[in-house]
Amino acid sequence: MRRTRERGVRRAVMAVLAALGLVLTAGAVAAPAHADTTICEQYGATTIQGGKYHVQNNNWGDDTRQCVNVTGLGFSVTEASHDRPTDGAPGSYPSIFAGCHRAQCTSGSGLPMRISDGRFNGIQTSVHMTYPSGGVYNASYDIWLDPAPRTDGQNTGAEIMVWLNRVGPIQPIGSRVGTVSLAGASWEVWYGNVGWNVISYVRTLATTSIDFTVRTFVDDAVNRGHVQRSWYLTSVQAGFQPWVGQTGLAVNNFSYGIIGGGSCSATGTLSYGGNNIYAVDPISVTNTGPSTISGWTVTVTLPAGHSLIGSWGATVTTSGQTVTARNLSYNGSLAPGASVSFGFQAVRPPGVPQWPSGYTCVAS
Repeated sequence: MRRTRERGVRRAVMAVLAALGLVLTAGAVAAPAHADTTICEQYGATTIQGGKYHVQNNNWGDDTRQCVNVTGLGFSVTEASHDRPTDGAPGSYPSIFAGCHRAQCTSGSGLPMRISDGRFNGIQTSVHMTYPSGGVYNASYDIWLDPAPRTDGQNTGAEIMVWLNRVGPIQPIGSRVGTVSLAGASWEVWYGNVGWNVISYVRTLATTSIDFTVRTFVDDAVNRGHVQRSWYLTSVQAGFQPWVGQTGLAVNNFSYGIIGGGSCSATGTLSYGGNNIYAVDPISVTNTGPSTISGWTVTVTLPAGHSLIGSWGATVTTSGQTVTARNLSYNGSLAPGASVSFGFQAVRPPGVPQWPSGYTCVAS
């Protein structure tokens, strides 16, 4: 009954706004409040989402003060005054990770995992970042590998660094050895060794987000002879390496999951369609497998000319006409047969009677 009343209120509000020619704003229904945590200790850290992810200040290369504000989905750098030589090491690596890193293990990651394990094919991950102006830094995604299923100490196998952005006269460890097209983009490939192999992929055109299968970069490193298939993935991380500055850097959203451990389905219901504004609510996500799933991702393609303007009950992003919705921290775990719902608002060209259809759900 409560859900019915909520949808009725939303439909009424949208009808009034449509009549007035107004555009709705995103985030009609917010997730439960999360008390942010500020960390200023050099190696201070905390967990989020019930221990699923670990956020670390990791001010390892500098004595200057650095602080991060930890949210329910990621973190932001609120204070930093690094001033490191750009031909040397960075000042820090504030980051968020899943897996086991230096004796800290997150919950439910399934790591360490041997690369040759069939489940490794299904490891999917994403990150969305914000870059302020100024400073010298890179925005990187780290993939750590070890010959043994290590849960503590320093990895001795390889570190794959995926640079989404670099600002200033900095370069990866080692030397450039080629270029490659991976995950829908072109990358410079660098290789060096600092006691373990470091393979860096520097995106030719900077981006604020990436959504990919971890195997994409690991396979390329294997083919180059820098990683062995008998090795183990121990952790994945996303964050920043600042040399100069850089307050304002932020990981807005980070996700990690193993696709294939369960199954789910999604169906959408058109709850309101005005002249140019409509809502799909509810979009029901149901666990159709025999075991509990820890997360879900739903995708749907909007018709040409349609665009998203609001959502609730999920973290929703768009790429072209593709809408991707991921569970929030409180509604990802579903027992067999259990369901949860979310919704979104969109605008369309007037007089074009087309609506989204064909929802795809992937469990993790």
